[in-house]
Order: sequence, then structure tokens, then C-alpha cells
Amino acid sequence: MKRNLFPLCLLILLAAAALFSCGGDKDATDNQKAPASSGTRLTIVSGSENKGLEPLIMAFARKKGAAIDIDYMGSVDMTLMLAEKGKDLPYDAVWPANTLWITLGDAHNAVKKAESIMRSPVVLGIKKPVAERLGWIDKEIAIPDILEAAQAGKLRFAMTSATQSNSGASAYIGFLYAFSGASGSGSVLQMEHLEKPAVQDKVRDLLSRVNRSSGSSGWLKETLVEHYERFQAMFNYEAMIIEANQELTSQGKPPLYAVYPADGIMIADSPLGYVDKGDAEKTALFDELQAYLLSPEVQDEIMRQGRRTGLIGINPDKVDKSVFNPAWGIDVNRIISPVPTPGEPVIRKALSLYQVSLRKPSLTAYVVDVSGSMQGQGLEDLKAAMTTLLDPDLARRYMLQASDKDIHIVLPFNSAPQDGVKTQGNSPDVLSGLLAFVQGLQAGGGTDIYAAAARGLELIGGVDNMEDYFPAVILMTDGQSKGEIATLSAAIRKTPMGADIPVFSITFGDADERQLEEISGMTVGRVFPGKNLIKAFRAAKGYN
Repeated sequence: MKRNLFPLCLLILLAAAALFSCGGDKDATDNQKAPASSGTRLTIVSGSENKGLEPLIMAFARKKGAAIDIDYMGSVDMTLMLAEKGKDLPYDAVWPANTLWITLGDAHNAVKKAESIMRSPVVLGIKKPVAERLGWIDKEIAIPDILEAAQAGKLRFAMTSATQSNSGASAYIGFLYAFSGASGSGSVLQMEHLEKPAVQDKVRDLLSRVNRSSGSSGWLKETLVEHYERFQAMFNYEAMIIEANQELTSQGKPPLYAVYPADGIMIADSPLGYVDKGDAEKTALFDELQAYLLSPEVQDEIMRQGRRTGLIGINPDKVDKSVFNPAWGIDVNRIISPVPTPGEPVIRKALSLYQVSLRKPSLTAYVVDVSGSMQGQGLEDLKAAMTTLLDPDLARRYMLQASDKDIHIVLPFNSAPQDGVKTQGNSPDVLSGLLAFVQGLQAGGGTDIYAAAARGLELIGGVDNMEDYFPAVILMTDGQSKGEIATLSAAIRKTPMGADIPVFSITFGDADERQLEEISGMTVGRVFPGKNLIKAFRAAKGYN
């Protein structure tokens, strides 16, 4: 049975709540300020995790006669932009999934008045029949228990990339915290913890058990629901587990069971912060919006969406058990003791360590269109996008740097697959050689994406010990294919792990999105719009 740790943890949790709220800059006289005038416009850059609250914000804006624009952006891009622009950020407010992204990016101390709007712990959602076989129902489960089950072949799980998605970063930092011994002492994760070989070995072992990576928490949830038979479990937000279960139960499928790691759980605290540029009316509108989101009525509505509004449990009288369903392992009475957010140097070092040393290595086939229609700007854009991934300094900037075990295949194609190149590692010679090959590509000929994707799968299938990698094809095209999809279907059947090797397709120019959606659907992949090829290639690589 679960232990009631309330008397022992209350003081710790109150301190944790203060750490995550970041509210020290809020002016005590805010309620006395004049309201914003009608017509004021506020711009917000937000993580996609907050998209469910957009209708509430738009209702507030209509009531105020104001305009609120929200752009959704990945955590890495938001952090980079904040670090570069500071108070010159082209937005009035930032709303990441977690305080740690402000900690990483706000070197200029531009973000003020940050307050946590909602919270969702990052948990392990595991198919309930699997949890029952493991004996994990109504039990305290720790990160070493999860590793032991995975080592025994009893558990396969998915998670997002720690360097591209907040849920992945949260799960990963929880792993480090659990194996470092910091959880037992109650201390914050320190640099010396990261440097311990035993800690690195255990975290690397656990990450090697991940059977599907992703760059998006929402996409991972949707993929598990749509391809239920291919997954056993995923690390994701509690809110995403709830959403998945609502969809699964409506389909008559067994739900996921939420496991809250007792020794390494982080919480997405969703801080909304202001970048003050001296506009009094915008300041007033931001203050009113933040007060509205924190009002009891709106907090109750947020909770009805499966997001928590506090760290120390939820008032049972306000709980909708069809949302916070105890049968799904959703425990509103649990005292959640979150991992303390490490300092900026430790976070940065931990993410670098993940990318270059601890994560499961990638096996990537870049299948790139060099048909005649790519001549000119298209080919130049392609080369720039590939340079972003293969140039060590640029890749490091976006936390996409290669590890020494990564395998890279570059396969150009037009009316047929061309001669490609395959290399392994992250040495300067390896990466510069790949870049030289890419820079030498020439455009000409027709387009057959099916034969090219099939050849990419064949090259991946020729690698020994494929289960030790995240294999993926990143397919980019600017035209409609003249070939036959049966060619690709045959390759999927023949290739080891064929249907489990995702094809992430990038549209460009006159590409037929319908064709690419069909390809990605055959392999549990995704289509990325390529209006900006650099961003599209970065996004696709973040899933691999």
C-alpha cells in the first residue's frame, strides 16, 4: 500500500513549491494598477503543452477587448531566442513547460513575474496488464525497479528526447537524480554526481531500453493510442496519460496505469513570465491575464482538463474521477516530492552528456531529393539544413550533436537512388567528410521517393545489432513520386524491424503531402512541413 508521508514531507514540499513558482519579482501593488485599455495587444511564445488553455485565454481577450497572440515553439528554440534577445525578445511573455528552460536561457534576467499556472508530473504510463504482471499495482516503484524490469526483458518503454522535449528532459533528470544518491540525501543534483561512472552506466543502461524516441510529448501520446499494439509504456506527463486513457477506453482498449517514480519525479510547472519593455498597458494586461489564469474558477477549469493546480495533492471534493481516475493509477492524494531543479551549469552539462554519451545511438538514413526541380535555391537550402546537423558547432547549438556511436547514411535520389555514403561517429574527419559529400551534390533527373525510401530501409537493415540503435529514415522531397508504393511495401516486409523503422518525411516545394502521409503512416512516422528546411530537418532529427 502507498505510504502517507505527509508529516515528513510537508516542509520539503513547501520549499519545492517556492522553487518552482519563481514568483519573487511580482509587485505587491499589482492589484492597484489601472486595467489595460481596449485594443492592447499581448504576444506570448509558449510550449505546445499549454495549447489546451488557449480557449480560456481567447475568452479572456474577448472580454477585455484586447488581442492576445500565441506562437507555439519548442523548448530549445525558446531557450535560444531568450538567450540571444533578452529584453529584445519579439514577444511580451514566455510560457515554457518548465522553469528549467528559463533557467537555461535567461542569461539577461529579462523574464519577470513568472508564476506557475498549472503542474503535471512526468510519470511512467504502462499498459495496465503489464503493470499487473510486474506486480506494480498500488506499489511504490523506484527508478531502479524500472531498470530491473527492463533488463529482464519485461518492459519496453518510449520517451521523448531529453534535449528536444521537456517531458524527456524531466524523465532523464529524474533518472540522474535517482541513481546519483542525491534523492536519499535530499540534495540538489550537482556536477560531481554527473561525473560518477556508476551513475552514467546505470542511466545509459536505462536509456538503452527505450524502444521509441520522439521530439514531442503530444505526438508520442497520439502515436501510442493509434498504434497501441506496438507499445508497452511511455514516460510522459500525467496529463498525457489521462488524455491517452480517455481515448483508449472509448475504443474499448485497456488503459495505461500511472507509475510515479518514488525517487526521481519532476514536475512541469508551466511558468508564465513577462518581458517588460516599458509599455504600461501591456504590463497591466499581462498582470490581469496572469491573475485570471490563477483565479479559483479558472484553476478549477484547468484541473478538469487533467492538470494539477498544486503540489500537495488535490482537494478530493473537487476531483472528477472520470479525469483523475484511481483505476488508472492517478493518485490525487499522493504527496509528490519533486526533484529540485538543478542549477544552470548542471542542467546544461546533463543535457550535453545525454546527447553525446548516454542516449541510445541513432542510425539515420537521410534520403534527400536531388531531382532537377531542386536546382538552385532548393539545393542550397538542403545543403544548409544538412550543414546544421553535421557541423559540430551548429549541431551543439541546437542540442543535436552526434555521439561516437551514431551511424549516418546520406542517400541522394532523383528518378532512382544514387550512390550514397555511410559513416559512424562524431570525429571531425567523419563529419567533415559527410559535409563535403553533401556540398558536392548536384541536381538533375526525375523523382521516385518510393524506391529511394526503400533503399534507405535496406541500408539501415544491413547494419548489425539494429536493436541497439534508434533507426529512422529522414526523407525529403520537393515533388510528386513517379514510382510505385509497392516498392516500399516490399522493402518494409523484407527489412528487419521494417514497419518499426519510422520514415520522417519533409515536404518542400511541390511535394505531395498525401504521398508522404501514406509513407509515414506505414512506418509510424510523421510528416514535417519544409517551408524552412533547416527547422524541418532539425525537428525530424529530434525524433531520432
